[in-house]
Amino acid sequence: MDLVVILGRNVRRLREEAGLSQEQLAFDAGMKRSYLSDLERGVRNPSVKAMARLAEALSADPRALLDPLQRP
Repeated sequence: MDLVVILGRNVRRLREEAGLSQEQLAFDAGMKRSYLSDLERGVRNPSVKAMARLAEALSADPRALLDPLQRP
């Protein structure tokens, strides 16, 4: 599976588990909601910096964002 798709699925899962809207997570991570939406759909390649900000905003280990074994 494509790593960008895995990242998007994991970000969406973690966001939903945290009870956050896309808008709130985007604000917390310092990015636009449309960018976050693109990441969750697997159509944007995130920078390492963006991944670090998402992990921090989600209070998640950055490795969890790329774990192919995580399930929705």
